[in-house]
Amino acid sequence: MTRKTMKTEVVAFKVEEELAEFLNQLPNKSEFIRKAIAAQMSMACPLCHGSGQVSRWVHDHFLPLLQSWAGRNCDSCGSKVSLPGDPGSLSPEAQARLEQFFHGGPLYCDPCYDKAPTCDDCGWHIDEDLAKEHKHAH
Repeated sequence: MTRKTMKTEVVAFKVEEELAEFLNQLPNKSEFIRKAIAAQMSMACPLCHGSGQVSRWVHDHFLPLLQSWAGRNCDSCGSKVSLPGDPGSLSPEAQARLEQFFHGGPLYCDPCYDKAPTCDDCGWHIDEDLAKEHKHAH
């Protein structure tokens, strides 16, 4: 049997009439408000960017790790390439470049991707230095 924690403090705040009407229709508005406050106190998940919730300590623990993984060096020229958190804002060409990487291919910056020849077998852009290894991998 679950023991209820004794609530000893009353907190009051003003709300708009519509919100008051909504809260008054709830079977337990105090519980609803407590849960809403608890959810607000947690942090948006650094991996899903807010579609889920994690505790502050999980957020703070994993955020630096995720940030360190947010970039890599171009496999051709070595320049820094940032990996976006949300691919929806990318152009179709940039999405294709990242899909190649996420499916096991090399990661190139935009200029290196554009100048790398396209593989006739799979359509990936493969630097000439990596072409021999790539053909053996397929």
